[in-house]
Amino acid sequence: MITQHTEFSTHKTAGGFREALRTRALAGDGAMGTSLLARRPLVNRSLDELNLSLPALVRDVHREFLAAGAEIIQTNTFGANRARLGAFGFADRVRAVNLAGVRIAREAARETAFVAGAVGPLGVRIAPWGTVTADEARALFREQIDALVAGGVDLLVLETFQSVDELEQAAVAARESAGAEIAVIAQVSVEDDGLLIDGTAPEDLARRMDGWAVDGIGVNCSTGPRAVLEALERMTPYTEKALCAMPSAGLRKAVSAEYLARYAARFLRAGVRIVGGCCGVTPEHIRAVAEEVRDFAGDVAPRGLAVERAAAVPSDEAPLAERSGLGRKLSERQFVTLVEMAPPVGADASREIAAAKGAGVDAVAVTDQSRRLRAMAACSLLERQGIETMLVLGKRARSPIELQSELLGAQSAGIRNVLCSNAGEVEMVRRLNRGMDLGGHALGSQTSLAAGMLGSAADGAEYIVTRPLHDAAALEELLRGCDVPVIVGLQPLRSVREAEYAMHELGLAVPAETIARLSVAGARAPEEGMAIARELLERVRGMAAGVLWTGIETTELH
Repeated sequence: MITQHTEFSTHKTAGGFREALRTRALAGDGAMGTSLLARRPLVNRSLDELNLSLPALVRDVHREFLAAGAEIIQTNTFGANRARLGAFGFADRVRAVNLAGVRIAREAARETAFVAGAVGPLGVRIAPWGTVTADEARALFREQIDALVAGGVDLLVLETFQSVDELEQAAVAARESAGAEIAVIAQVSVEDDGLLIDGTAPEDLARRMDGWAVDGIGVNCSTGPRAVLEALERMTPYTEKALCAMPSAGLRKAVSAEYLARYAARFLRAGVRIVGGCCGVTPEHIRAVAEEVRDFAGDVAPRGLAVERAAAVPSDEAPLAERSGLGRKLSERQFVTLVEMAPPVGADASREIAAAKGAGVDAVAVTDQSRRLRAMAACSLLERQGIETMLVLGKRARSPIELQSELLGAQSAGIRNVLCSNAGEVEMVRRLNRGMDLGGHALGSQTSLAAGMLGSAADGAEYIVTRPLHDAAALEELLRGCDVPVIVGLQPLRSVREAEYAMHELGLAVPAETIARLSVAGARAPEEGMAIARELLERVRGMAAGVLWTGIETTELH
């Protein structure tokens, strides 16, 4: 067993942690989840709730890591926020779970180690990629952290974040709750290439986090110690914060305790102040890591901006009129006509190409559909025939990295118009147009994509394409205060049943007159529906920038 440092014979305090962090390196603990699951099968159970139902089990894990030499133990509260606990039916137990987590850790530590309040991501996507706003995310973090602080933690550890924006909200909440007294450590998890999942580079990450009100920053979990070390080496020159390394034991194959210890020595030589472990890291691993920390004789490497690198400056985005034919027509206030087209079922797009050529429209909108050629490929085929297209992004879930790759692919394929479904997609397009990725670093080239938004709000887009409208009054309401061109979605209603579906299932306004006309038309309802749509077209022509026809054959446009 490792002999504890003499200073650990005194009571641990928040101030004591800061003093220890300033003067020497510290050994953290390992994976709580891995250790709990090794003890008993816990299928479909909240590991955080075990603080209430099986506290002795959690306490035993803490004691094993302490016996192995951990000088910091993290509470079993990684997922103890309202969003994650709610998935197991424990949304009303946030405070109880977190208070219990601190109490159990304190009982195990018995004033021999610092107790860190563990805070993980919410488990839900925040704006602009999700529906949870920044204020809502901060409130969720604040609720959990308030309980951890009330329980008496010595420090807070925000860990395994893959979104810098989400981590920033957690850091703000932590400082609001803890005040200036309690130390805050903020950590991210990187991919095997050293980047965050949104493409943020370690250098840019360190610059941004260096301005936060946190005591330390670092990298945890990830694909293993190599990825963590490489990311930290890239972060080191750009921050004066204390650095922390808590890697997983390996993503594909668990590394040995000796292997992790060798990396611990490298972490320490690189100036890391806290070395511990994450997923897969057992007490055996921590025993070897703590030996390296105890034997480390060198001074902690100096922090500071030792390397100067100019921040990448975004280039100007080309004017909309120069990016696509559609963009030019919208800029010149020409009324545009688009038609939605499904990709071919197979690889042969000759029928779709012939239909598009005969449509006589300004652009063809193509969206992904199951069991059909991908929209990107279909757009590329049409573009090669001289037919301008619009790539619709809305029907397939994409991670930020996948989206960036798809947009760069669209640029390479000659596609210039993209229709976005959320503000995150718009932001990505606008950044790529300035030669920057979502992480803020230069790509070396710029895209020239014209970004539209599907819906009723621009959210940074340069034009709007509405959902199908059946009432001119609804368009007038939308146009009030809208400062970007609006392309109106038009979809003929072919029957009373379709009209009722649009009203009751899709929430669209359908005038009573339209339903009456369709009812009277009887068997001729499809033709009557098209006639109503054409009448609506004439009414919106003087108000809108154009129309997008959906649910029709291209021959019906003539």
